[in-house]
Amino acid sequence: MTPQENGKGLVQIFTGNGKGKTTAALGTVLRATGHSLKVFIVFFMKGDYAYGEYSALAKLPNVETASFGFRKFTDPSNIKPEEKEQAKAALETARKAVLSGNYNLVVLDEVNVALSYNLIELDDVIRLIKEKPSHVELILTGRYANSRLIDMADLVTEMVKVKHPFDKGIKARKGIEY
Repeated sequence: MTPQENGKGLVQIFTGNGKGKTTAALGTVLRATGHSLKVFIVFFMKGDYAYGEYSALAKLPNVETASFGFRKFTDPSNIKPEEKEQAKAALETARKAVLSGNYNLVVLDEVNVALSYNLIELDDVIRLIKEKPSHVELILTGRYANSRLIDMADLVTEMVKVKHPFDKGIKARKGIEY
């Protein structure tokens, strides 16, 4: 049953300091593609790097992706104009995908962090949610989800960090964390 047959595409948020936000969104993508739904994923703040999910997603039918940002992590205390430009371009790409009528599921990966770092405007994300066609399922991921977005969402899951290998000095591992 597609979102159109269900009658309504919902807004989901995966947030929190625990691991698994993008992974949860991509699990939904995998499920959607198993039912021949069309998916668009916009990666905020994850450009110019060979994340493992990029090559795997390219092999899935009905999945398109767009990645914005730079390889280097964004420093929230030292935001560069080009980082804002990338985030704004990511949001505009997401907006076009959501409003196009071509997709059943649209994922805005790390959009919550982009908002928290003031790379994009909260009102623009709120407007996108309000203008979302009723058949489109929308997933927003990233730490620091804004309370106004949480109030608007139909489903909010907070990943809680209980323990993480990084705390013991274990760096991110290829194929597991990226």
